Amino acid sequence: MRGVIWIVLLFAVAVVAATTLGTNDGLVTLYWRGWRTDFSLNLFLIIVAAACFVLVLAAQALRSLVSLPRRAGEWRALRRERAAQSALRESLAEYFGARFGRARKAAQKALAVAEEAPVLAADADFRVLAELVAAGSLHRLQDRARRDETLRRALSAAQQGRGPRIAEEATRLLGAEWALEDRDAPQALDLLAALPPGAARRTHALRLRLKAARMARQPLEALQTARLLAKHQAFSPLVAQSLLRSLAADTLEGAHDVQQLKRLWGQVDAADRRDAQVAARAALRAVQLDAADEARLWLRPFWDRLSELSREDREAVALALIEARAGMADDWLPRLESAAQAFGHEGAVVAAVGMVFAERQLWGKARRLLEQAAAAPGLPAHTRRLAWRELAALAREESDEARAVACERAAAAID
Repeated sequence: MRGVIWIVLLFAVAVVAATTLGTNDGLVTLYWRGWRTDFSLNLFLIIVAAACFVLVLAAQALRSLVSLPRRAGEWRALRRERAAQSALRESLAEYFGARFGRARKAAQKALAVAEEAPVLAADADFRVLAELVAAGSLHRLQDRARRDETLRRALSAAQQGRGPRIAEEATRLLGAEWALEDRDAPQALDLLAALPPGAARRTHALRLRLKAARMARQPLEALQTARLLAKHQAFSPLVAQSLLRSLAADTLEGAHDVQQLKRLWGQVDAADRRDAQVAARAALRAVQLDAADEARLWLRPFWDRLSELSREDREAVALALIEARAGMADDWLPRLESAAQAFGHEGAVVAAVGMVFAERQLWGKARRLLEQAAAAPGLPAHTRRLAWRELAALAREESDEARAVACERAAAAID
């Protein structure tokens, strides 16, 4: 279409020129040092147009000649830039093709060529990407010393960039991931701690922090991180519940004295304190630290609402109460009798009530419950042995040595 337009324009110019210049009788006279020359106006116009055309061509030729070194330099720089880009693409292809030695060499070539290309030499993201490919290749080749050195160069290049901190965040996340593979939890935590708040709350960063905290035996940090992941729906509900319970229990079991245990109990999330399984584990740790009163204080709210708990939760609370039965106050007795009546078919509740009654030397109430608990197949072996030994103690109170020996043998026979 453009060619047709040009042809039409040329025809129009030709027609105008023929009609205008064909009847033009004008003359142009030039005087030069006594000489006189006459030209027709048409010829003069043609000579002027030709001279202008020649001058324009000469100016363009001169400009091209003068700019030739600069354009040659730009061409060489563009060629180096393309070579660096090609080497980087090659390194990525080799890396994902599991040819890590070749990938490292290609990344080093990209960096070397980029140093001679002004545009790429100033491009921090290009250098970071090439260094990360080289570092990743060294990681796969188990060359940790050179990998760490390359990672430090990548981090330094990323920090020199003027744009968004995406490259720095990627470098820190990769470094943390590799540190965890090396089981270097402190290094991973240091790298993750330097992330900006937005990046630190990403699911991948939280997963890495959870793994690092657990590896570093920091259960409280791991618990707080796992709760953030659960809020982000990074786990299924069942997995989240199981993980949070486990981490909360690990946090509490790390206490070395009662005061530390109380402090940790206050630091865990309120949702964890409302979990019967977590409270039971906390109570067991309190008993181990000779704080049975504190253990019963944590178990009492759950015992008062046993009917609202699941069977597994009731069992956990009851088994913890067995361990915390020493020195139980009288106000527990009505609660225990009510529980035995309501859940007389559950071995753990029956065992807890029977052993508390035995502890209080209420032998008449304790006998039937202990016999039922000793024969309950679903109870832990430790609890059944304890029930048999309480029955042996009861038999000795009644001066029935033969029955006491039989109960002791029954306790010893339980695996």
